[in-house]
Amino acid sequence: MSPDTSGVTFHTPSTLDEAFALLKTHGDDARVIAGGTALVVMMKQSLVVVDHLVSLASIPGLASVEVRDGALHIGALTRHRDVETSPIVREHLPFLSDVYGRVATVRIRNSATVGGGLAHADPSQDPPAALMVLDARVRLVSPRGEREVAVADLFRDYYETVLRSDELIAEVIVPIPAAAARTVYLKFLPRTEDDYATVAVAALAEVDGGPDGTVRKLRVTLIAAGPTPVRAEAVEAALEGQSPTAEAIRAAAELVAGAVDPMDDFRGAPDYKRDMAVVFTRRALERVLLGAQG
Repeated sequence: MSPDTSGVTFHTPSTLDEAFALLKTHGDDARVIAGGTALVVMMKQSLVVVDHLVSLASIPGLASVEVRDGALHIGALTRHRDVETSPIVREHLPFLSDVYGRVATVRIRNSATVGGGLAHADPSQDPPAALMVLDARVRLVSPRGEREVAVADLFRDYYETVLRSDELIAEVIVPIPAAAARTVYLKFLPRTEDDYATVAVAALAEVDGGPDGTVRKLRVTLIAAGPTPVRAEAVEAALEGQSPTAEAIRAAAELVAGAVDPMDDFRGAPDYKRDMAVVFTRRALERVLLGAQG
């Protein structure tokens, strides 16, 4: 370990046990750092003040991508860019590759890690929307053992998660959807391509092939629409088990207005964002349920 110019001591443990020991020793004076794309900015802005940084970069086994038991297992230290370009992800879940490829800029994606992004819990980042509609979960590890938590249950509040003080994200487990499943991610960017979205919607649907085309499964998640990513359960419930007509889709999309709680910022006023949430939810539903394009 060696102190940097800001007076923060930088630790590079080579095992999880060493990392846990450092976190226990330094308590509230320590923070874990992975890619650092968010934490370093927050430290520069004095939003986070720490004396010790515990880097996970030298711990082996946390940056792999593989398929096991019908799911993608993505190590927490896997870079966003590696998810975007991974042949394994592109073969088994190109939707996920596409969403990670739409995060900020290539420079950011080359540094930001999968686990770090989730632990950061920014409600406007792209990946949680896709991970939630895919019913993904995270494997958490601590000195007490490990547990799994659905990504949909990971976020508690604005920049807050359910991670305990001694827990780390080890991997993200993403079930590979049925071959017939349709997915879409629509991101409303009125400014620049590398900006946060005004609102964005991810959707996944499985529709029976019978004469009525009944919706068997539907998942809809929005980001930039509240203090945490928003699972639009009312929209899902309105359409599951139903025939996905254009009228039914329009009525279901209207329900998202009551589910979101957008904040006022330079990307739009809350009422405007709420209207856009309805519009983009409808468009996403038309894509996955009716196959509409454009």
